[in-house]
Amino acid sequence: MRKMLLAALSRVLQGPAAAGRTASRVMVASRNYGDFASEASFEIKKCDLHRLEEGPSTTAVMTREEGLHYYKTMQTIRRMELKSDQLYKQKIIRGFCHLYDGQEACCVGIEAAIKPTDHVITAYRAHGFTFTRGVPVREILAELTGRKGGCAKGKGGSMHMYTKNFYGGNGIVGAQVPLGAGIALACKYFGKNEVCLALYGDGAANQGQIFETYNMAALWKLPCIFICENNRYGMGTSVERAAASTDYYKRGYFIPGLRVDGMDVLCVREAVKFAADYCRAGKGPLVMELQTYRYHGHSMSDPGISYRTREEIQEVRSKSDPITLLKDRMVNNNLASVEELKEIDVAVRKEIEEAAQFATTDPEPPLEELGHHIYFNEPPFEVRGPNQWIKYKSVS
Repeated sequence: MRKMLLAALSRVLQGPAAAGRTASRVMVASRNYGDFASEASFEIKKCDLHRLEEGPSTTAVMTREEGLHYYKTMQTIRRMELKSDQLYKQKIIRGFCHLYDGQEACCVGIEAAIKPTDHVITAYRAHGFTFTRGVPVREILAELTGRKGGCAKGKGGSMHMYTKNFYGGNGIVGAQVPLGAGIALACKYFGKNEVCLALYGDGAANQGQIFETYNMAALWKLPCIFICENNRYGMGTSVERAAASTDYYKRGYFIPGLRVDGMDVLCVREAVKFAADYCRAGKGPLVMELQTYRYHGHSMSDPGISYRTREEIQEVRSKSDPITLLKDRMVNNNLASVEELKEIDVAVRKEIEEAAQFATTDPEPPLEELGHHIYFNEPPFEVRGPNQWIKYKSVS
């Protein structure tokens, strides 16, 4: 009783604002997990189809656990990219840096639909996929700052990050697509029931090597999903100015295709599930277009407002933001409370700050390791340096 009286006195002395905060915390704490729905069904946008009689379901079921996982993952990617922007402007991150904020529903929806044993290869806007494939934030940020603790030992930077069954991060426009078909060929050759997802942007969609790859993949019925992340601008050029046909999902002609709302994580998840099942059934490849949007410019050297207006960016943020869309669905269907999601936001910010601290204090790789990791699982050998008298040892 004495403790209760002291607590009440403390609230009075601290004022009504503090008492209100305490009451709010008590209210949140008193709401247990049993108060929430375990799952909910949602109507999602119908996909546009090419050479397909049936497409993905227009109804998606999401459990509370799935929703919380998607929310935390997307929020982590968003905060990680905003921190990368800050570190770049402080000149701690240097060189090329292409940020993924705005497109989080694509990588999160894809990962939710495939298996860890499936394969993903993408272009240079790769931070989100690196995280969803399992690389911790601290290793991604440390790679961006060129530190020893980075996922590529500080040697890859923004465009070249890798982990198991994730093949980058590729700097040459469109070059990852034929590599993806090669991975799919390996899956088929070894009799594995696996698929490869080869991603590229609308700016790369006119590359000749992509059409060559379509042809081989269709001939050999490779288990490959070709995914065009159409964020409406290839560098500073709008899709309407760059492409005679902006129906990227029809670009395979003889390959079936889907056009998907890439700002809705559930739309992406259901479409990729459909596509993966299609490929695993031995029907060959499929082309998918994810209609999405990037909030930053093409890279950090692009302010992103010389070819589009601030009003356009703000309109997308206010009407189609993938995180806001998921948050509203969860709250409105009693899958989570606003307070609970705010707690996730706070935890994510803390994780990002700790990762940034690591990424700015971890040592850079020593010069003698410059030649390391050229090959995998090979005996050590010497690599010539800037002149013939300087040698570096290469260790796998």
